This record gives sequence, structure tokens and C-alpha cells, in this order.
Amino acid sequence: MDKVILAYSGGLDTTAVIPWLKETYGYEVVCCCIDCGQGEELDGLEERAKLSGASKLYIEDVVDDLCENYIMPCVQAGAVYEHKYLMGTAMARPTIAAKLVEIARKENAVAICHGATGKGNDQIRFELGIKALAPDIKVIAPWRDDRWGMDSREAEIEYCKAHGIDLPFGTDQSYSRDRNIWHISHEGLELEDPAQAPNYDHMLVLGVTPEKAPDEDVELSISFEKGVPIALNGKKMKVADIIRELNTIGGKHGIGIVDIVENRVVGMKSRGVYETPGGTILMEAHQQLEELVLDRDTIALKLELGSKLASIVYEGKWFTPVREAISAFVDVTQQYVTGEVKLRLYKGNIIKNGTTSPYSLYSESLASFTTGDMYDHHDAEGFITLWGLPLKVRAMRMNELKKDKTK
Repeated sequence: MDKVILAYSGGLDTTAVIPWLKETYGYEVVCCCIDCGQGEELDGLEERAKLSGASKLYIEDVVDDLCENYIMPCVQAGAVYEHKYLMGTAMARPTIAAKLVEIARKENAVAICHGATGKGNDQIRFELGIKALAPDIKVIAPWRDDRWGMDSREAEIEYCKAHGIDLPFGTDQSYSRDRNIWHISHEGLELEDPAQAPNYDHMLVLGVTPEKAPDEDVELSISFEKGVPIALNGKKMKVADIIRELNTIGGKHGIGIVDIVENRVVGMKSRGVYETPGGTILMEAHQQLEELVLDRDTIALKLELGSKLASIVYEGKWFTPVREAISAFVDVTQQYVTGEVKLRLYKGNIIKNGTTSPYSLYSESLASFTTGDMYDHHDAEGFITLWGLPLKVRAMRMNELKKDKTK
């Protein structure tokens, strides 16, 4: 019997997919739960998967891989989609796709199945990742299959019961959420109407609004080596642990709450609220260090390529030559992004508190108003003359043309 690898969360949707795959395709179903740091209780998943008809369950921890090989390249690049979204979901999808392919190879599976809907970005991200890594493996997307036939939680529950699966799933409607170590996203309910304010008291999971944050600030320091955080408040930690700690601190102080109407790859706009407390702090700290150590031209080009990388990752094109090329450029820029960034957090704000680096390009003698040996104010006159020469020549020519017209 051929095997299919199912990206399994343990929720109602993917549980209903198990008997559907067996009934529709006749496959042996091997479930794979990818732990990206979503904090969900994994106990009991194996029993649930097998009760639902799966032959096996893999629980794969990819947190460190996600942090070190997907999140950090985006932080180093300053990749932010549409100026706001720190891409918590987008960065996690290629990680998951790679692991699903790995398990599929291990099990000699002929297909991989995911539960993403036909309206969202995730179907594109999963499938582009699988196509790039395993073009021979078939992809099954039940929500795009006419044979699926279930359009509500009630229908899925009834389908499960009809197949002998009676699990404690409720029909209560809540926000549609995606969580991993980097963020948690919220969609649905009042957010579907852009005219309505988010119900933050009902919604927030990782933190509080700035209004409910403590009245006192908190100081912290982050140490970087070649663009990678290596210590928090002087304590050396791996990247994943730094993100976890920053999530706790940032969430408490109302950091990293974003309400955005974004443009999905499939063409529609969608509204969501993202909580990314630790990621927001880390991105800001990294940027502050780069201000000190990168030259003007590198920063300018890096801003352009960072924006481009954000679009590439958002669109599911991680495993592409263009992404690799941009990442290679970013790697070169990070060779001297080493130092310490001090910050203060206060009611949703991240405030600079001092930045140091052995590779700082800041010169106090040059930047001060005191004349020094390295800078003669008179040199600026010739520079401005040459720098502004094209403007002056054009203006002179325009004046000549105006005089000719009046004759």
C-alpha cells in the first residue's frame, strides 16, 4: 500500500483528513507533527492519530533549525513584508516543507498532504517548498479537492463520528491562529471588518496592550556576533532561548503588536493581528547595531534587498537561486556586525540606550562641530560645486530656453 505523509497538528481539520485520505486515495497515512515552538501540548497526539486511522506519528522538533537557518537570515537582512509583517508564518513554512520531505523519503511515501486552504498563502509556501526539494512527490490539498465536501467544523465532526472517531472537538468559533517560537497570528471574528477595532482583551496571547503594560521601564542588552545574537543581559544563550526570553519580556511591556491589512499572494487582501514581541526587539537591536558599523552604500543596497527578500520569502520562494543570492550578499554584510545594543522597553516603545562595537565607523572627532585634522570645512565648497554641477547646468539651460521663447 502506498504511503502519504500528512502534516498533522492534532486539530479537527487534520484529524478529519486521516480517514478521508484512506477512503479517497487508499493510502496508508503517516502523520508528521512539526514542532516549531507553538507551545501546544503534544501529549496524546500519537494516540489521537492512531485512533483516527494513522499507522504512525512523527513528532519533529525543528525549533533550532527554524531559528538559526530561517529566522536569522531574515533578521540579518531586515526582511519585513509591507513594512510591518515580520513573517513568522512565512519563515516557518519552508522549514516544515523540508522536514515533511525528509520524512517522506524515509518512509518511501508517494505523496504529502497539507491542510492549508485554497485562499491563503500557506498552500503556495508548502507546495513550492515540496516542488523544489522533491519534484517527484505528489501533493494533496483536501481543501481544493472536490471530493472533500466538508465546509464547517460541524461537518468535520459528523464525518469523524461516522468513521468511528469520537474526540472532544467543539464547534466553538474563535480566531484562526498560527503560533510558533517567533510569533502568533490572529485572523477572523471582528478582524474581518477593517472598520472594527481589535478586541485585544479577548485576543492577545503573548502579551498585553501598551496601556496595560507596567508603569516602569525595563533595561536590557543584546550582544551580537556577526549579526547573530549570542547573549541576553550578558548571559550567553542560543538563538531560540534568546527569542523565548525576549518574548516574555516584550510581551509584558506591550511590544510588537501589529494590526495590518496585507496583500496575499493569491490576490486578495486580508487583515490580521500579529504578536511578535521578541522578534520586534531583536530586529530593532540588530538594525541599531548596523547603523553603527555599516557604510552608507551598503546600508542603502541592503534596504532594497531586504525588502526584496521579504517578498520572496512571503511568496514561498525560499528554495530558489535568487533567495540564496540575496542571503549570500547579506552574509558578507554581517562580518562586522558585532557588538552590544542596550535598550529600554516602556509601554510598547523600544528606546535606544547605547550601542557599542569594536567595528564602529562612528568618529566623534569627525561628527563633532570642532574642526579637526581629518576634516577641513573649506573642502565642502568644492565638493558641493561638483556635486551640484548637473543641477546648475540644467537650470542655466532652462533659463536660456525661457529667454529664447520670449524673444
